[in-house]
Amino acid sequence: DDLQMHETIILARPDPNEQVSLQRENIHDPMDAEQTFPTDEEIALARDETKKSKLIKRVPKGMSDYQACWIPDIEEVENSDEDDDDDEEGDDEMNSNGDNFMSCESEPNSDDEFEKNDDEEFDTVTVSEAPVNDDKYDLDMDLQEERESWEKIKQAKVDQQWPDEIDTPLDIPARTRFQRYRGLESFRTSPWDVKENLPVDYAKIYQFKNFDRIKQRLIKEAVEADGVEPGQYVTVHVANVSRTLWHSWLTAQSENHVILYGLLPHEHKMCVVNAVLKRSPDSTIPIKSKEKLVVQCGFRRFIVNPIFSAHTNGDKHKYERFFRANDTVVATFYAPIQFPPSPVLCFQEQPDTTLKLVANGVLMSCNPDRVVLKRIVLSGHPLKINRKTATIRYMFFNKEDVEYFKPVKLRTRCGRLGHIKESLGTHGHMKCVFDGQLKSFDTVFMYLYKRVFPKWTYEDCIVTSSVDNGNNVVMA
Repeated sequence: DDLQMHETIILARPDPNEQVSLQRENIHDPMDAEQTFPTDEEIALARDETKKSKLIKRVPKGMSDYQACWIPDIEEVENSDEDDDDDEEGDDEMNSNGDNFMSCESEPNSDDEFEKNDDEEFDTVTVSEAPVNDDKYDLDMDLQEERESWEKIKQAKVDQQWPDEIDTPLDIPARTRFQRYRGLESFRTSPWDVKENLPVDYAKIYQFKNFDRIKQRLIKEAVEADGVEPGQYVTVHVANVSRTLWHSWLTAQSENHVILYGLLPHEHKMCVVNAVLKRSPDSTIPIKSKEKLVVQCGFRRFIVNPIFSAHTNGDKHKYERFFRANDTVVATFYAPIQFPPSPVLCFQEQPDTTLKLVANGVLMSCNPDRVVLKRIVLSGHPLKINRKTATIRYMFFNKEDVEYFKPVKLRTRCGRLGHIKESLGTHGHMKCVFDGQLKSFDTVFMYLYKRVFPKWTYEDCIVTSSVDNGNNVVMA
């Protein structure tokens, strides 16, 4: 009986023929970017893919197709005739501040929030009236952190009052300063090639042809596969373990539990990960895009610098410069593939090296084709106003810039649509045509866009413990 109790049974043995490669990043070949002359089949396929459905409009008799393009849709004009904030943000951006991270619904009614707050119960707290020692209070304050927080709040406030507005430089031509930007006829319907001008980092990642289908198949195979049953005591032999990790495991074994988890196929490969995040209630300082965060995504913990974008429907999403309090955004970063749903927690490192929870959410997708567009707004002011035309100044400061940006549509704060007709003089004044007479206090805007990508700053955050001079030291 004792021999049977201590008998070793091999449950599974690795098969070299079935083992997947442990290669995390794709091998980049710089010659892959060489463009060959397209064949007739490729040209025909490109025409079929880019073929658009015709939009039927009622136009005056004898008007050309080019002139008809400047006639705005009724729906577009109605949507643009809103208050200032909605006009600047666009009719295709919706806030998603509800508890459902994956939905793109509008924010709840403010009246319900007031009623909810009225029903809350509050505790009575006794406040001490003893005098405060100013010197002791100043010693506990981090002045550098105070200045940085104030600078973030000030920049976020300016961006909220004048979203995406920047001043046209005087010393650099606008066509040079904004050469990477382009205008869009409509943010919602205008096409954007997802494979255009991709960074070099995209050559190191993996992409699925159908992410949802592969996810369902792999999870189904994992459930049906034979493995270790609950309650079984097993010994796992791991090959090719580095000596550093082995000593860390020996040290942690005496104090902490060691968690062993398995990966589904492809979950060790790098990709572009998108996660829906919502700010924590006690976190109020704005978080800037590309700021370093410690992310706990499922069973993984790593350090990344994500970019934020609006959580909206459609194939294009507006880049958000700040992740403000009570906002819901989509964070995009490079990380190993993981199949949703997986909880996501975001931490910020404090000056005392502790971690503070600033946001939480869920993993949305692993999709490199998510288009995040950064918008800038150039503004001009009317100098002379006629019935259908107006002379605009301060948007550009030379004639060449006016001619360069002539095809881009113009919008006004009061909801008018127009375009540049011609340049006046050599100092950037221009004659513009609008669908109605402008007001003297109106402001003319030009929206320009460019696609932005996250930076490759992924770093594994492995927490181990070691002994140094008899003291326990935690390293991340």
